[in-house]
Amino acid sequence: MSNRLFQGIIFQMKDAVNRIIGVIDENGVVIACSELVKIGEVRSGLREEFAFTNDAIVSGGYTYRPLGNSSRVEYAVFVEGDDKMAEKMCTLIAVSLNNIKNLYEEKYDKNALIKNIIMDNILPSDIYIKSKELRFNAEAERTVFLIKFHTKSDMVPYDMVQNLFPDKNKDNVISIGEHDIVLVKEVKSTMEARDLEQIAKEISDTLSTEFYAQVSVGIGTIVDNIKDLARSYKEAVVALEVGKIFDNEKNINSYENLGIGRLIYQLPTTLCEMFLQEVFKKGSLESLDRETLSTIQCFFENNLNVSETSRKLFVHRNTLVYRLEKIRKITGLDLREFEHAITFKVALMVKKYLASKPQA
Repeated sequence: MSNRLFQGIIFQMKDAVNRIIGVIDENGVVIACSELVKIGEVRSGLREEFAFTNDAIVSGGYTYRPLGNSSRVEYAVFVEGDDKMAEKMCTLIAVSLNNIKNLYEEKYDKNALIKNIIMDNILPSDIYIKSKELRFNAEAERTVFLIKFHTKSDMVPYDMVQNLFPDKNKDNVISIGEHDIVLVKEVKSTMEARDLEQIAKEISDTLSTEFYAQVSVGIGTIVDNIKDLARSYKEAVVALEVGKIFDNEKNINSYENLGIGRLIYQLPTTLCEMFLQEVFKKGSLESLDRETLSTIQCFFENNLNVSETSRKLFVHRNTLVYRLEKIRKITGLDLREFEHAITFKVALMVKKYLASKPQA
């Protein structure tokens, strides 16, 4: 936001207000004022007071009110006096400047451009024009992290993530909902999926330890053109949704590592239902008890190795063989055969996917 813009508006208001008015930044420095000699003065102690309230406060013969409702106060308006009239004037000026600030940022702010891109609210032809106006490097390599907050906190999610990535020239933090934050991060071309997952892990761990916030992170693929950020964002959304369905114990999911779950997620439900009917006899899958399903899961986790699975389950090898034979009789699939095991694994995932869909 330009200080000159604030000063221009304050100067126009000067004749209509018979008091000293102005704007301070987050450090308490006067950046605009109806009395020019006061520009540059420091109003100390206000930053600490605004940390606890978004309402008007009185200090040193002036009334102050922050712009916006964020817990992180970037700017605040001040009016000379500590009476009711000063408070009313302060509120009116704050509302006016906040609306102007939002309009200015929508036109000139890089975050507003990126938000419009990922939400498909801008024409492709306008993306390059806007990026040139903002001197935004349209061809840097970037990826999208979608951070979903699961716990409430005294601090706004946007502010938490912004504190972790303060460099606005390379990293853009955007709020797209009460609990969803998008991080568009500039990355190196040599980075791979595991490097992006490490960044996501650091984000998750820091938010958990410093702010006690539990989050899930979806990661899109790396793109080398600003217009493709919309695709990377959609991939991050899919990564979160697919992870929630097929591996809800993980809180970090990368689009590149979703495996067959990504394919199943894109299939029509009618096709999935037909597949299950073809694979399993009617009611055969439902007849498997929890112990049997746990045995199947362990067998898959140990790469269809009977000896290793029986060791992990603390059962005799013959007991496991008996269970696998029982599964074959019920379902018609012998999990000791690779093709049958693959079919069974996919079928279980398809069933999970169907279970996640709302019933019509």
